[in-house]
Amino acid sequence: MEGDVADAWQARVQTIRGAMGVCHLLIEPDRSGAVLLDTGLVGEPWFIRRAVRKLGLQPGQVRAILLTHGHLDHAGNLAWAKAWSRAPIYAHPAEQAHIDGTYPYCGVNRWCGRLERAGRTLLGVGAAAKIDVPLADGDELPWWGGLRVVHLPGHTLGHCGFYSARHGVLFSGDLFASYFFNVHLPPPILNSAPELIPASLQKAREIGARFIVPQHYDVLDGALHRCRFEALLARRERARSAG
Repeated sequence: MEGDVADAWQARVQTIRGAMGVCHLLIEPDRSGAVLLDTGLVGEPWFIRRAVRKLGLQPGQVRAILLTHGHLDHAGNLAWAKAWSRAPIYAHPAEQAHIDGTYPYCGVNRWCGRLERAGRTLLGVGAAAKIDVPLADGDELPWWGGLRVVHLPGHTLGHCGFYSARHGVLFSGDLFASYFFNVHLPPPILNSAPELIPASLQKAREIGARFIVPQHYDVLDGALHRCRFEALLARRERARSAG
C-alpha cells in the first residue's frame, strides 16, 4: 500500500533535469494538461517540448508556469516558456526584480548577482518576463488536485514552495538540496535573507508533508528526501546544542 501511494503521485511528475537543477511537469489527473514548475537554466526547452509531446499534449495545454523563485537557474527560460505555451506566470511579487535582473544584491550575496550577470551574458538566457498572477502565502491553486502556496523566505524574499495536501507532497524549491553525497542548505552567497531561513525550515517541517521534492536532487523519491530533510534539521540542532 505504501508503494502504491508513492507511485500514484510520482507517476504524475515528469522530471526535467538541466545543467544546474530540476524543473517539473505536474500532470493533471485526467492527463488533459499540466503545469510547469520552474523553467531551468540552459537546455531545458528541448526537454520540456519533448516531455509535453510524449504526454500527448500541445503547448497550450500547459495551464500555468509556477515559479519557486527568480534565480537564473530557475527562471532562465521563463520568457521562452511563456511565449511557447501562452501560460500565465505565477510567482511571489518579490521575485520580479530577480526575474528582471535588477535585484539589489548586497554583502556576500553580490556574488549571486555577478554569477547571474555572467550567465545572462554567456548563455543568452534570462530575458525578462512579467509575473501575471502574484502569489501569497496560503493561496490555493486548482491544479494537480490542489496546490497550496507556502511562502518560505530566506533563499530569496519571495521564495515559495507548493504543497499538495491530497498527495502529502511539498515541492520545496531551494529550501535545501538533496544528493546522496551532500544534503545541504543553499550556499551563503546565494541567500538574500539568511536570517529568515531557520523559520522557513521549521515552517516546512510543521506542514508534516509525507513526501518532499526539492528542485536540486539526485533521484525522484519524496520519502527519501523527507528523511534527508529531517536528518539535516537534526544535524543543525546538534550543532546548535554543541555550540
